[in-house]
Amino acid sequence: MKLTTIYSHLRNDLSTIENDLEKTIEAQHSILQDASIQLLKAGGKRIRPVFVLLSAQFGKYDVDRVKKAAVALELIHMASLVHDDVIDDASLRRGKSTIKAQYDNRVAMYTGDYIFARSLEYITYLNNLEAHRVLSGAIMEMCLGEIEQIKEQYDLNQNLRDYFRRIKRKTALLISVSCELGALAGDTDPHVQRQLKQFGYYVGMAFQITDDILDFTSTEKQLGKPAGGDLQQGNITLPVFFAMKDPAFKERLESVFKNQPISQSVMEGLIREINDMGAIAESKEISDRYLKKAFRALEELPDNRAKRSLKQIAEYIGRRNY
Repeated sequence: MKLTTIYSHLRNDLSTIENDLEKTIEAQHSILQDASIQLLKAGGKRIRPVFVLLSAQFGKYDVDRVKKAAVALELIHMASLVHDDVIDDASLRRGKSTIKAQYDNRVAMYTGDYIFARSLEYITYLNNLEAHRVLSGAIMEMCLGEIEQIKEQYDLNQNLRDYFRRIKRKTALLISVSCELGALAGDTDPHVQRQLKQFGYYVGMAFQITDDILDFTSTEKQLGKPAGGDLQQGNITLPVFFAMKDPAFKERLESVFKNQPISQSVMEGLIREINDMGAIAESKEISDRYLKKAFRALEELPDNRAKRSLKQIAEYIGRRNY
């Protein structure tokens, strides 16, 4: 089953959100306008708006109210991608040229800043003080996660706790907040809000770990960017942590990092080693543990279509191969 099939009943509401995204990023300056639209048209799973919509369905569902949280969250995600591409010096995203590649770093940074600002403006239309607090807190944590990633690049002596904290801030938090804000916009019971927030966190952790696995198991065509890109940038992900349990591999990796730039043949060799050492299977096991926790968080929620859809999405995340 395709991911979009799971939430096909939300098609009209997602179309409303897509239209609002396009209106929200309109800018008077032509370059800013073109860069923002380019990012929007590059597409994406829109998984965060989906989590917002489904979470709101445990309460009083009003798409005109709920979309305010959904649009604001997707704008934050879009802005963070623009900034990520500058930090990573990435030329491709989803198989298309990044804004920094099409223009330059300055245009990309200001485009990201502009979209962040529009997100904060848009959330004000949701008259809920707690929602504003949650959203601003998420932005601060995401920034901390990005700084941690920069600080820990090429550091082979970091530990697993550093990794889990980093992916929580970079990825899991925004998915958790998507569920939490959806619940707030739907005026759900506080217990339901807590369970949905937990569900989003666990799914977000599994989502990022799966992404980190796919970076070593998928092709450039599937990823829309070069395979092994995270390791090329010096980002130590879960499969690498497990591979480094072999001192010989860690020693080789240390030598590779000292002799920049890393050639394509060397990178391909490292990817083969990581795949052959059982590191992928160990990482998958950790992802599955987070998914089991996500399913347990759902168990306490009322049984409805939204709950079934959330479970199916979590299952899809666990088995996706690109």
